[in-house]
Amino acid sequence: MGFTLSAEQKMIGLMARDFAKKEIEPFASKWEREETFPLEAVRKMGELGLLGMMVPAEYGGSGAGAVSYCLALQEIAYACASTAVTMSVANLSTEPLLKFGSPGQKEKFLTRLASGEMLGCFALTEPSAGSDPGGLQIRALDKGDHYLINGTKIFITHGGYADVVNLIARTDPEKGNNGLSAILVEKGTPGFSVGSKEDKMGLRASNTVELIFEDCRVPKENLLGRSGQGFKIAMTALDSGRIGIASQAIGIARACMSEAVRYAKDRKQFGRSISSFQAIQWMIADMATGIEAAHLLTLSAADRKDQGLPFTTEASMAKLFASEVANRTAYHALQIHGGYGYTKEFKIERLSRDARATTIYEGTSEIQRIVIARNILKD
Repeated sequence: MGFTLSAEQKMIGLMARDFAKKEIEPFASKWEREETFPLEAVRKMGELGLLGMMVPAEYGGSGAGAVSYCLALQEIAYACASTAVTMSVANLSTEPLLKFGSPGQKEKFLTRLASGEMLGCFALTEPSAGSDPGGLQIRALDKGDHYLINGTKIFITHGGYADVVNLIARTDPEKGNNGLSAILVEKGTPGFSVGSKEDKMGLRASNTVELIFEDCRVPKENLLGRSGQGFKIAMTALDSGRIGIASQAIGIARACMSEAVRYAKDRKQFGRSISSFQAIQWMIADMATGIEAAHLLTLSAADRKDQGLPFTTEASMAKLFASEVANRTAYHALQIHGGYGYTKEFKIERLSRDARATTIYEGTSEIQRIVIARNILKD
């Protein structure tokens, strides 16, 4: 299938590339080494419209659409995977508000999230429930005019810096998935605190934390959608999130290939550049082919989203394929570097660690295969 980008889509991609080269790439290694969350760069991304790309201008977003979002996110990920996952989750946090939010919630939260004035996060995973949302234990008791929330969320991306949390909690313990609801919890709400910070293998400039709720009182007006719609809201968000992670994976893979090509041209063995060896050439050919296939698969899913067509299966296919391409590309790129690639002196060491997470979050590769197969068998 051919895919022709519009002039606007190309312009957005170039804008993101220019921003990433100037504001992100020169500092990415330092941020990663020091585990510094790039809050200033994230705020600038908001000013450029990169944090509300599916949100119409009337609510403070750029309304650029999913295809433009994929192109921009790839450029950010090429420069820094940690910053890219923040961009992905920030965009993910706006879509449930756009689709399910009340006029008051959109006015209070959506406009400020889409413009980057506020930063949002999405809290689904718990210690005993990751791939199985039906196993969520965090409780939100209905107290008439408010919910009383108790429980813990883990692995929450930039949870320590978020101004508002889209929390998926259990409001009815008897109804399984239908007993989950989405509740907006604001930073500073009594009973809500940030717990431990994860010491991760990669994406170390991305803040990943535990969120703790102890008799946290949240007004009923912060219920997103209707009571019992939490599972639907979470799955809707994850479909879009998977397009985002696919794009992040492609950006990482492209960075890996660039590093491999550069090193292969410079490195001399047996009196010539190692790029002249067939073994190296075949690895590079496989990298390029996989990246292009992942790119087109992801754009196809994004285009369906822009057209208002179902894209659950396509998003899972894109996420599955792109994340595994990223890991294969990182492996081959490090292999081309040899022993040097295993040292922190070379960028490929960081990229290899960053790539690994893409097959895990927003649904593991195994979960993506389940989603794809179920939808095919159902049809």
